[in-house]
Amino acid sequence: MSIENSENAVITILLPHYRTPELAKLCLRSLKKHTDLNKIKVIVMDNNSGDESIEYLRSLKWITLIERETVDGETPSESHVRAMALGMEQVTTPYVLSLHTDTVVTSDSWLEFLLQTIEEEENIAGVGSWKLEYKSPLRRWLKAIEEFWQLKIWYPVTGQGSGKIVGAGKNHYFLRSHCALYKTDLVRQYTDGFGDSGECAGKGMHRKLAEKGFKLLFIPSEKLINYMQHLNHATMILNPEIAGKKTGKPKARRRIKKELRSIGYSQILNDSSLD
Repeated sequence: MSIENSENAVITILLPHYRTPELAKLCLRSLKKHTDLNKIKVIVMDNNSGDESIEYLRSLKWITLIERETVDGETPSESHVRAMALGMEQVTTPYVLSLHTDTVVTSDSWLEFLLQTIEEEENIAGVGSWKLEYKSPLRRWLKAIEEFWQLKIWYPVTGQGSGKIVGAGKNHYFLRSHCALYKTDLVRQYTDGFGDSGECAGKGMHRKLAEKGFKLLFIPSEKLINYMQHLNHATMILNPEIAGKKTGKPKARRRIKKELRSIGYSQILNDSSLD
């Protein structure tokens, strides 16, 4: 059955993609393994990958594939935002969820969990994650000290205001597109979608919804990680030409491989029945 024709779908999943064939396969197969496909529609927006992944995506009958032609000179962030905007145009379900190909679903109850969370209060417009990663209490404590020093002492003394501190001023926290579920009608009524204000995907949208008095709920990583795992920066790490060699350093690649092993990626990649 084509997911496009499902009358019971409540969520459309928007999945941008660029040259990560194994991650795309892992992400999509994990979705199919842990989800009632009657409840979802999946739209994959490929940013002109031009590799073997496009043939795989074309072979899947349960997704909608948008093959986007990239624009000369556009940045990776611009490609991402424009792909999300194209996908958003086709959303017809009450909810829209953005994921990345480096987000892997690990629990059968992930969808119910997100829906229950966003439906807890009528005033909640979106739920999701800022960073889906676990940090020890010590690392969180050290980071808090560093940010306090920068925000309260160093930046004011040097005349930089709030500087580049995440969560301060224009660098406000927002639901990141690796996992963000929204009520579609509110997004359409009060924002211009994921590319709002020319910022990275979801930032302007988050701010405008908050300014209208809606709640945007951040789910703690220690809770959300029970349902899915985000292989942080995996697309950049596996494609260092996108953002410089720094993202493709051996240490970063080793981290990704370790995280992949922890979720049993080889079993999923070897199970073609999930296509």
